[in-house]
Formats: sequence, structure tokens, C-alpha cells
Amino acid sequence: MVLLRVFSLALALALLSAPLQAREITFGHVGGPDSLFADSAEHFAALANERLPEPYRVEVYGSSQLGNDQELLQRLRLGTVDFALPSTIMSSVADEFGIFELPYLVKNREHMARIEEEIFWPTLAPIAEQNGYRILAVWENGFRHITNNRRAIERPEDLRGIKLRTPRGAWRVRMFEEYGAEPSPMALSEVFMALQTGVMDGQENPLAQIAGQRFQEVQRYLSLTGHVYTPAYIAAGRRFERLPEEIQEILIQAAVDTQEFVYSHAAELDRDLIGVIESAGTQVNEVDTNAFIDASQPVYEAFAREVSGSQELIDRIMALGEDL
Repeated sequence: MVLLRVFSLALALALLSAPLQAREITFGHVGGPDSLFADSAEHFAALANERLPEPYRVEVYGSSQLGNDQELLQRLRLGTVDFALPSTIMSSVADEFGIFELPYLVKNREHMARIEEEIFWPTLAPIAEQNGYRILAVWENGFRHITNNRRAIERPEDLRGIKLRTPRGAWRVRMFEEYGAEPSPMALSEVFMALQTGVMDGQENPLAQIAGQRFQEVQRYLSLTGHVYTPAYIAAGRRFERLPEEIQEILIQAAVDTQEFVYSHAAELDRDLIGVIESAGTQVNEVDTNAFIDASQPVYEAFAREVSGSQELIDRIMALGEDL
């Protein structure tokens, strides 16, 4: 009996002293090294890991290591990934998210902050949750610009006949079709090779993604269209709900706290990256923004006609930016 008690005590002490089995919280995204997505995700992970107790730890997997945007959304729903950072792809989840595909709708980050408070959280976040995705915070992909190897784009008609890669968003495709381009959705991880080999003439992305994916190495022209502002969403799936409530709260707060860094860092990248892209030999030009806005009206009309309740959303968003 004494030996049994000694053995039981030794076993208990061994279990207490053994390290806890790590619970890795996986965060997958498609951004390349030094992109806004990568910097945002790493900042979030650093904040979260400072606050999380053992054995929980956030690990970030960028550059589509865990899949492209569509695959990451599927994995969130299956519960094989904890977090992803979708952007345009959310318009394929719910038509209402296509509001952020409308050209020149979001004026600047101050406007986006108002939209987030007044439109996103009351209206769009619940729609995402109904479709199986819990949005923890709104971050940024950014203001999008066009690169290509054919010609400088100054007006919409300059896009005629250009094979242009777009993300998987139906309204982005519709917009570029209206401008006269030949848009084709393609995973971000495949774009560099498509541009390098001439399968695609060009693509459109925020400066942080353009530089992060090194597109300036295979593109002759950068046209500063700023045609769409795309938010990014730190999204969780079914595995998030299995975490203890206190762990969920830590992760949500870290995601919210990261937004300030995302916006300030994005503005910094917008200032700095044009020079980086130019230094690679890419020619940079301004565009006739009013010509693009005029050419965009059929897209607005089609969206209002095809997506129920969207005209009210458009009007409210425009009203939020009237004094900006």
C-alpha cells in the first residue's frame, strides 16, 4: 500500500511538471512576405501570444501555404483552420458583400471607419455569420490599382482587349467587362507566373499586394486608378466556437486592437511603395478618375437591380462620405 501511494504521488508530480500539449491556433492568408496581409497577421499573432495562456499559441501561415482564399474559406467551415483573412472572396459567400466591389464607393479610410460602424457590423457581419463565418475585426486589403504589360491606362477605353487577372468576385469581373477589359478570376498564388508567361497581360491589386507579390518585376506599367477599396476580414470558422470563452475574448480583442496598426501601416505603404515599384523599372501614371467614375454607373445600376436592398446600402454609404 505504501509503495502504491508513493507511485501515485510520483505519477501526479510528473503530470504536473510535464509541459502542456500545445494548442496551435492556425491563421492562413494569401499575402506574400512583407505584404500588408503578412504584417497585419504577424502583428495580431504577437499581440495574441502575449496575452494567451499556455498551451495556446497563434501561428501564421502566409503565401497561400494553407490554400488559396476559396480553400481557406472551406477549411474554416470544415474546422481545419482557425483563422483566415478573406477580402474580395466574401462577395462569393453573400451577395451583399459585393457592395465593396463597387468602384469609387469608399473615399478613404475615415469613410471606411464610418461604414464599418454604421453598415458592416449591423448588416454585413450577421450575414457572414449566417453563412458560417464569424468576423472578429475589419482590417484592410486596400485601394486597388492596375498593372499591365501592354500600355499605360489613363481612361477606361485603354483597357480594351487587355487580359486582366481579377480575384474571385463577380462584380469585379462585371466592372472590368464594362470598362472593356477581358477579366479572368485566378488565385493570387498563380498570378506571377501568368504575368511572366503572358497568359495574363495585367492584374489589379493594392500597392502592398503588388509589391509583396513582386509583380513589378514582370509588369511594365502601374496606373494609379484607385478603382476599388477592399476591406479584409479576420474570419473564424467552426473551430473558434470550440475554444474556451476566455480564449475567444483574448483573440477578438487582439483582432480589434490590430486594426489601428493595419490602417496606419497601410497608409505608410501607400506612400512608400510607389517608389519601390518605380525603382524596378515600372512606369507609373495617374488616370482620369472622372472618366472611370462615369464608366462605372452601369455597374451600380446592375448591382442595385440584382442585389435586394442594395440601393439603400449604396445611398447610406454615400451619405456617410458626403463631408469627406
